[in-house]
Amino acid sequence: MQLRLLVSVASLGAAFAAMPGCSGEESAAGIGAASANADVRRPAVPTLTPQQSGTVNRLQAVSPVNAKVVWASGVGGTFALTTDGGAHWRSRVVAGAETLQFRDVEGVSEKVAYLLSAGVGTDSRIYKTEDGGDTWTLQFQNQDPNGFYDCFAFFTPRRGITMADSVDGRFPVIRTTDGRTWKDIGNNLPPAQDGESAFAASGTCIATQGERRAWIGTGVGKDPRIIATTDGGDSWAAFVVDPIVHGPLAGIFTVAFRDASHGIVGGGDLGAAADAFTDNVARSRDGGKTWQAGVHTPFPGATFGLAYASGRARGDDGDEGDDDGGNRFARTVVFTGPGGSAFTPDEGDSFVPLPGLTNFWAVAFDNPRAGWIVGTQGRIVKITF
Repeated sequence: MQLRLLVSVASLGAAFAAMPGCSGEESAAGIGAASANADVRRPAVPTLTPQQSGTVNRLQAVSPVNAKVVWASGVGGTFALTTDGGAHWRSRVVAGAETLQFRDVEGVSEKVAYLLSAGVGTDSRIYKTEDGGDTWTLQFQNQDPNGFYDCFAFFTPRRGITMADSVDGRFPVIRTTDGRTWKDIGNNLPPAQDGESAFAASGTCIATQGERRAWIGTGVGKDPRIIATTDGGDSWAAFVVDPIVHGPLAGIFTVAFRDASHGIVGGGDLGAAADAFTDNVARSRDGGKTWQAGVHTPFPGATFGLAYASGRARGDDGDEGDDDGGNRFARTVVFTGPGGSAFTPDEGDSFVPLPGLTNFWAVAFDNPRAGWIVGTQGRIVKITF
């Protein structure tokens, strides 16, 4: 089944009622390995600060440029921008895109950003602004009536890749190398499994690292897979992620890597009961070739989005090995979905719940003291470790 049907509000129904309010410095007990050992130092719970987005439309993606400049996007053609770390947000609607769902956003600067709308046929589009959102240029519009684009990620401000659900056994993935034009590179990817797709939930079904590496998470097909490139998209290899729940409505929803080797995925099964817990966490230490199970999240249902608290992987394609470089938060990852939110201080060995953060869809960090989580009713919360 195409993922265009799976992440709609109708498919979620009333299973996840929004919890009012967001907590500040809550204390919480971890589950998994950390809570089993009284000698393990309890990780610090972050400060959660609600911010005013200026919209009541659901926000599904967020992209920090730095600790001050952050872009967010969502349904109803909505985008939001702050240039002061969230003290003030301005939300607007892209002219002519009032019915579109902007399920991904890539912020480049306070002036430059890209938006991806996910939808059937011509509703899948890419826009770019170079004047802080005053005007938007349509760069790409899908013409295949069976096509559906899910998420994108960028290596540099002008080089990016956009993932799409498979059509007739092929992924019509597109790539830009100049920040203006997009070309189909689907023949570079391995054949798709029957019905294999990505989840257009939070704009994080693809992740990049350095200037050449990218990972795409899939589901719905026979096996959840990571499809990876080490040469900027010229060639790709697929790897089965056995620890993630399998099924016709299941798979990998979100992926992130902190360096060329270490990464983590979150998933779920939209066919399971809303209060069901599934195998929805896996991590890799070899660039995505093999995957090991983590403990499942302390909240039920699927993980729609996740992010390393240290921020998006930047720099070259080097491997940090097993050393975190002295960064206390190198292995801290925040997970979120309609059923709740939590963070793991150790890449999935244990989790600490984040009370009150229900019905959030996406999360991203610039650094451990500057992260943002977005969700229904236009809610934005700043996360500070």
